Amino acid sequence: MERMERRRTDGMRTTAAGRANTGAGTAETGAGTGTAEAATAGGTGVPVSAARAMTTFSAADEEKRRGVRRMKLTATGLLLFVAVVYALAEWAAHAGAGAWAGYVAAAAEAGMVGALADWFAVTALFRHPLGIPIPHTAIIPNKKDQLGVSLGEFVGENFLSEDVVRQRLRAVGIGSRLGAWLAEPEHADRVTAELATALRGALTVLRDTDVQAVVGEAITRRADAREIAPGLGKMLEKVVADGGHKRVVDLVVSRAHDWLVLHSQDVMVAVEGGAPGWTPRFVDKRIGERVYKELLRFVTEMRDMPSHPARGALDRFLTDFASDLQSDTDTRARVERLKSDVLARGEVQDLIASAWTAVRAMIVSAAEDERSELRLRVRASLLSLGARMAAEPSMQGKVDRWVEGAAVHVVTTYRGEITSLITDTVAGWDAGHTTKKIEAHIGRDLQFIRINGTVVGSLAGLLIYTVARALGA
Repeated sequence: MERMERRRTDGMRTTAAGRANTGAGTAETGAGTGTAEAATAGGTGVPVSAARAMTTFSAADEEKRRGVRRMKLTATGLLLFVAVVYALAEWAAHAGAGAWAGYVAAAAEAGMVGALADWFAVTALFRHPLGIPIPHTAIIPNKKDQLGVSLGEFVGENFLSEDVVRQRLRAVGIGSRLGAWLAEPEHADRVTAELATALRGALTVLRDTDVQAVVGEAITRRADAREIAPGLGKMLEKVVADGGHKRVVDLVVSRAHDWLVLHSQDVMVAVEGGAPGWTPRFVDKRIGERVYKELLRFVTEMRDMPSHPARGALDRFLTDFASDLQSDTDTRARVERLKSDVLARGEVQDLIASAWTAVRAMIVSAAEDERSELRLRVRASLLSLGARMAAEPSMQGKVDRWVEGAAVHVVTTYRGEITSLITDTVAGWDAGHTTKKIEAHIGRDLQFIRINGTVVGSLAGLLIYTVARALGA
C-alpha cells in the first residue's frame, strides 16, 4: 500500500513538473506578446509569481517532503508490525500457548483498526484513499477555493477589524518608539536622505509644462478672484505711518540729483528745444540754464532737508491715495482693471510659468546638497520632533491616534480588497501542487496521528478485552 502511494506521488510529481514548465513557457510567451494575461496566472488576476510559487518546490520543500516520506514509512511499518503480532498471537492462541495470546491478539487487532482508520482520515485530507472516489475525501484539492474564501473571511473578521487594529497599535506604542528612533542623529540623517531622494524623484517625474500650466492658472485665478486694492491701501497706509517710504524717497531724490549733475547739458538742450521758434537763441539758452539751476536746487534741497515742503506734500498724497484704495469706488475699479490688464499680458504669464523652473532647480539643488539649508533644517526638525515625541506623552498620544485612525480607515475601507487578495490567490493555485505543498509542511505531524492511532488503538483493545474477560469470569 505504501509503495502504491509512493508511485502515485512520483507520477503526480512528474506531471506537476511538466505543468510547471508549460506554465512558465506560457507566461514567457504572454510577456513577449505584451498581453495583460501575461502578468497573471491563467487570466485569473493572480500574479504569475504567486501562482508559480505554488507549482515549484524549493530545497526546503523537498527536504520536508523527504521527512514526510520517512514518517509514512514509520507509520506503515508500525501497522505491519502489529499485523504480524496479531498473526503470531492468533497462531499461538490456536496452538494452546495460553491466555496471554488472546490479550496480545486483541491489542494488535485494535491497533490495526486504529492505524487503518487514521490512515484513511489522514489520506482523505489530500487524496482519495487507494484512488477510490469515496465521498468527502480529497478534501483539500476539492475544497481549495472554499478554503480560500473561508481563510479570507477569517482574516477579515479576526485580524482586520477596527477593535483588533486599535488594540494592537495601542499596545505597540508607535509614538514613543518612533520618537526615540527619530531622536537618534543617524536615523534623522537617513530619513532626511530618503526624503531628499523622494523629492528629487517626484520633481523629475513631473512634467514642467503641466506644472507651469497649473501654477499659472492657480495664480491667475486667485488674483482674479480677490480684490487687491483694499489690501494695497492698508499696506501703503502702514508704510507711510511708519515712515518706511522715506528711504525710497531719499533714494529717488539722491539718484535724481546725481543724474541732473551728470546730464546738465541734456536738460538745458531739452528746455531749449521746447521753446517757441520766434524767441532769440540766447534767451532760450538763458531760460534753459535757469530752469536747470532751479530744478537742481529743488532736488538738492529736497535731498538735504527732511522737512522739505515737497516731502510733506508727498506724504499727504500717499496718505490720501491709501485711503482712496480702501474706500473710493472709482479708484478701486481702476486698480482692478489695471490688475487684469497686467495679468493678461503674455510677458507676465511667461514670468509666472518660468517661476516653476527656477523653483524646481533651486529645490533639486538643495535636496542634492547634504549641507544645504533645506536639508539641515529638515534634519533639525526631525531631531526636534523625535525628541518631543519621545518625551511628551501628549505628542505620543497625537501620533498614536493619527496612526490608529489611518490604519482603521485603510482596514475598514479596503477590507474587501485585502481579503479578496487571499481568496483570488488561493483560487489561482494549482490544486495538485497546493495539496503537495500543504502535505509537505504538515504531513509529517499528521503521520504521528497514524502512529498514535496504532498505539492508542492497541491499548484500547487490550483494555476492552481485559474488561470483557473480567466480566465474563
